[in-house]
Amino acid sequence: MKIKSVFSKKFERYGKVLRGYDVGELLQKLDATTEKPSDKVIYEPSDAGLESLSVAKQFSTNSYGGMPIQVGYCNGFNTKLNCLEWHRGSEINIPSGDIVLLLAPLESVKKGKLNTNAVEAFFVPAKTVVQIYETTLHYAPCNAVKSGKVSNDGFRVIIVLPKGTNLAKPALNEIDAEDKLLWAANKWLIAHADTSEAKAGAFVGLDGKNIDLNSI
Repeated sequence: MKIKSVFSKKFERYGKVLRGYDVGELLQKLDATTEKPSDKVIYEPSDAGLESLSVAKQFSTNSYGGMPIQVGYCNGFNTKLNCLEWHRGSEINIPSGDIVLLLAPLESVKKGKLNTNAVEAFFVPAKTVVQIYETTLHYAPCNAVKSGKVSNDGFRVIIVLPKGTNLAKPALNEIDAEDKLLWAANKWLIAHADTSEAKAGAFVGLDGKNIDLNSI
């Protein structure tokens, strides 16, 4: 698997780089106030300290056209694909250090299934503001790969989403086939069989190899 750049033409089907936002204070607060485990990934959908900064209002007004948003974070250490998810509404990722994102097109999911051969890897430099379209499958960030080796530095990444995303799954009667993939509020997910999410009851929809950056 070749790791491409989010500044490349290949990335255009998945999202775009947003320019003009001053995220220095946001990332400084992320680094200063949030933990970064060395052996797992943690995710907080909403962080009051991050949301209190002026740039959060700019994201709400400019990037989401005045819609309510939440600003949280995803921190830790990860080298694997494991699952893929999607939302109604774009997601913004802003890493404080370099990361890799594993992405695939939602259009490739057929009856809840996708072969992991459809997944592409993209390098995101530190402090880059990346919009991930709602038609893009994604999951937890991965450690950066430098000189052919996975970094041991882990990551801290700001995650901006429509407000309420990733909270408790609503009670629902299944109407559409996609309903069985709903894993949390505004979060549809397909898992690889070899994951804790699958063991917890997530729909097993990823066929093929569970991609590990240590093996590419």
